[in-house]
Amino acid sequence: MTAFGFELLATDGLARRGRVTTAHGAVNTPAFMPVGTAATVKAMTNDAVKATGAEIILGNTYHLMLRPGAERVARLGGLHDFMNWDLPILTDSGGYQVMSLSELRKLDEDGVTFRSHVDGAYHKLTPERSIEIQHLLDADITMCFDECPPYPCEKDDVARATALSMRWARRSRDAFVDRPGYGLFGISQGGVHADLREESAKALIDIGFDGYAIGGLAVGEGREMMFAALDVTTPHLPVDRPRYLMGVGKPEDIVGAVARGVDMFDCVLPTRSGRTAQAWTRRGALNLRNARHKDDPRPIDEACACPACRNHTRAYLHHLIRAEEILGAMLLTWHNLHYYQDLMRAIRAAIEAGTFAQFQKDFAAQQAQGDIAALETP
Repeated sequence: MTAFGFELLATDGLARRGRVTTAHGAVNTPAFMPVGTAATVKAMTNDAVKATGAEIILGNTYHLMLRPGAERVARLGGLHDFMNWDLPILTDSGGYQVMSLSELRKLDEDGVTFRSHVDGAYHKLTPERSIEIQHLLDADITMCFDECPPYPCEKDDVARATALSMRWARRSRDAFVDRPGYGLFGISQGGVHADLREESAKALIDIGFDGYAIGGLAVGEGREMMFAALDVTTPHLPVDRPRYLMGVGKPEDIVGAVARGVDMFDCVLPTRSGRTAQAWTRRGALNLRNARHKDDPRPIDEACACPACRNHTRAYLHHLIRAEEILGAMLLTWHNLHYYQDLMRAIRAAIEAGTFAQFQKDFAAQQAQGDIAALETP
């Protein structure tokens, strides 16, 4: 079987072009992973997700353990068979969701006891159980169970959570079943504090992982602080392992993080935006609910080849949204995911060509320019 691995193919400044190899195929990086929290990328079929160019999706331990249950998914052949997705899958460990979604959360050294937001039942997640669930799901990339402190948070509390996460990282490593094509990622914590970020990175490297995630960001600290945290984190991570910034983000966030040496991203933003009338484009975001689109015969983005842009006008999409037709959410979600994958393709090409710095300048200028076409009279 194929071994799990990472190959660094090119660099341009700190930006990296690489390839992750897994049991279910290769993932070209920098990569954006559509979020399929409950074994589905919302409003998309698997064929549609693949058509955007996505090579990997994300599932979630917390949601899938609550329903339909990890053991049930395992009996039905694992997550790939269950949802009929034959490409790589990364699963989040559930730590963030336990913090943000569950009720009556009780934390101790062993793990977290919480009340389900679905039915009120009590559950306990430990590092060992989180790894077991991800094994049952047959995730190509398993994430360590961690404690994600909220923002803002006192530094002493961040330090406590970071130290606990490092102890849980070692337990996660011990519980993980090594097998060809499957990898385990550690998660760096430390909030926005440079010394804690360095300590966390060194602790993870001492344990040894197949990849290194950067957690605890995009939780309200803002872009500048997030970038500052990346500046003091990525230099301490191994060059020969993939780096994954969790839960990020807006296109500007992704471009800025790539410039700081990040390889992998995930975020609910493109799919959630698709369900709330927002379309992401080369010139920023559009709200298709706005009345100014009701007579506009042009596509969302004339340079986009997705079905929404290729086959439909802004006026039609505006009508679908105002009429609350499901097709509107489907088409906008498809467009957004296609745009994100177009962005990743352009980033990879720029790194390969050694022109990423210019790409970054052009991208920022175009985003700042705004949707000029929408302001003109059709």
